[in-house]
Amino acid sequence: MDPNADRPPRRLFIAAAAGATVLLLLIGVGVYGLLRGPATPDTPHTPTSPTSPAEETRQPNFPPRPVPETPDGEAFARSVAERLFGWDTGLEYGPADYMQRLVDVADRAEAPGLAADVRGYFPEARAWGELRQYQTRQWIEIDSIVVPQDWTAAKAQAGAGQLPPGAIAYTITGTRHRTGMWDGRETSDARPVAFTIFAACTEQDGCRLLRLSAVDQPLR
Repeated sequence: MDPNADRPPRRLFIAAAAGATVLLLLIGVGVYGLLRGPATPDTPHTPTSPTSPAEETRQPNFPPRPVPETPDGEAFARSVAERLFGWDTGLEYGPADYMQRLVDVADRAEAPGLAADVRGYFPEARAWGELRQYQTRQWIEIDSIVVPQDWTAAKAQAGAGQLPPGAIAYTITGTRHRTGMWDGRETSDARPVAFTIFAACTEQDGCRLLRLSAVDQPLR
């Protein structure tokens, strides 16, 4: 008999450590609205505002970028967050090109679940094509990166072997920005976001990405 047969698979480590509620957060999907034009009575949305030429020059393009190798968990979380939200439909890339950069730094055992998490952060191919018509691009302005109290409690309750070495969680809050062209002029949209990044960081191996919460469903 396999002595490990009764051991829960490592990809369920968050559920084992923090319970079913956290698991639901992990597998949830963040939903993004398209950057839209002027509202109609049946289509409420966050008002857009013109972007000045000066502001435009400060907004960089966002090609797919590798996540830098580092054993610093907070720096790693910041890089992941910037790549989750930083994209530009006006370039020659598609959503898969951006998502691959994040999957490239996945922990092997968690890669299938992480890939599903990452897809929740990006528009589907059809929506991407619509956004491309408006030259839409997006980025995040980060306000805070903190280890949530829920994670501290989960680690204290975790049994031996339920968490990988160096497991850590960071809840990130910030503002998601989008710009695009509508009716011949530059418009912009912004809204607050919060989410949690789960990683495993050691001095020997650096940081690997484990899972992501859904947008606006972070650990607190």
